Amino acid sequence: MPFFDIEQTKAATLSSFGCKKKQWQTAFNTRCPQSKTMNQIIKAQKKHLRETILEQRDNLPRQALNAYSEKICAQLWAYILEKNVAVIHSYLTMGSEVNVLPLLHKALENNLTVVVPKTLKKRQMQNLILKDLKDMEAGIFGTYHPKDSEEYPGEYDLIIVAGLAFDKNGFRVGYGGGYYDTFLVEQIAAKKIGVCYPFQLVENVPVETHDIQLDLVLCPPW
Repeated sequence: MPFFDIEQTKAATLSSFGCKKKQWQTAFNTRCPQSKTMNQIIKAQKKHLRETILEQRDNLPRQALNAYSEKICAQLWAYILEKNVAVIHSYLTMGSEVNVLPLLHKALENNLTVVVPKTLKKRQMQNLILKDLKDMEAGIFGTYHPKDSEEYPGEYDLIIVAGLAFDKNGFRVGYGGGYYDTFLVEQIAAKKIGVCYPFQLVENVPVETHDIQLDLVLCPPW
């Protein structure tokens, strides 16, 4: 199965705590004087995971990256058609990430609304309407975004999320800036789908209280 449906695993994941993740973490921080130490451990685990997976991803042959990205785009497009998605928010591919740019191009050709992020300071993103993938300008931290574009004020049907590591419970480890967690926490109605290569899917990623759970992880076999 290429999709891991997170709704089917949420209850099982948290049942041993007898409460929601955030409630459990709050109680733990109150009762355990070593919680700060544990948070430091989690941060260190995330750092190690980022470094390990990024190195592995960057070492993949370009041909393999392209072939796998085509598979991801095809399955995302099938999902878009099946769910009658009209408004998509997506990352703009950088480096060795799964390349979703062909998907965005196809969405534009089919008159769907495509929204992409402009990275700002202080963990904020400005969400801009994409009109043409060729009309871009450089942003901060090596990012890029549409030039002279309008900000999108509405809601989304689908949000496509990149990352460095994912687990089957829908948690992810990103690049450490906290941009997507800040954004996703406000997107209650949108379907949030993570995309990754098979080696990026791990048993459990280290989780902090601010980490946002995705609805699906798309990770088909090679």
